[in-house]
Amino acid sequence: MSSFFEHLQAETQSSRESFLGIEQLARGARGEISLESYVAFLVQAYHHVKHTVPLLMACGSRIPMEKEWLREAVAEYIEEETGHQEWILNDIKACGGDPEIHRYGQPNPETELMVSYAYDTINRGNPVGFFGMVLVLEGTSIQLATNAAQTIQHSLDLPEAAFSYLSSHGSLDIEHMKFYESLVNRLDDEHDQEAVIHVANMMYRLYGDVFRSLPLD
Repeated sequence: MSSFFEHLQAETQSSRESFLGIEQLARGARGEISLESYVAFLVQAYHHVKHTVPLLMACGSRIPMEKEWLREAVAEYIEEETGHQEWILNDIKACGGDPEIHRYGQPNPETELMVSYAYDTINRGNPVGFFGMVLVLEGTSIQLATNAAQTIQHSLDLPEAAFSYLSSHGSLDIEHMKFYESLVNRLDDEHDQEAVIHVANMMYRLYGDVFRSLPLD
């Protein structure tokens, strides 16, 4: 009998493959993007990463008492994720941009919709479904972040200081995913499992739209 994590991967395979086929992602992986496009990616990353800790806090507050073990895991995630949005602003500065312009700026509509959907899942739906978003963002980092950082750095001749977000998340999220796998395999409620699968499929679509909104050179 397969674990829930294996079932989750199988149930989201089609969405994941569609996501990985996005042209902006493919170009980034090959280093075929401009400085403008890379900074545009960082700006949108900032606008969703700055919500990671607030989303985790909201999720933790709505987890029922019988899942206290899951709330403890959320607290661990919060500790790990705190301050990562500042890494992105530092990367923007290292690329020659002004991070303060973006700190209080507005995201692309696609980014705003993705974040809004995450809050809505927690506040109106099943808060456990938020772990579908965790799968998409951390799984994507493992597959793409480190390699893309090295390729883009070489093609644009940028300093390592411009890639603290991408470089750290590729390796960091490998450990996170091991933790995530052990966590979701403890979910034995069918409604929780269905919520995680549904949100993951939705997030592959919504996060994909964030990348599709980035300029093509």
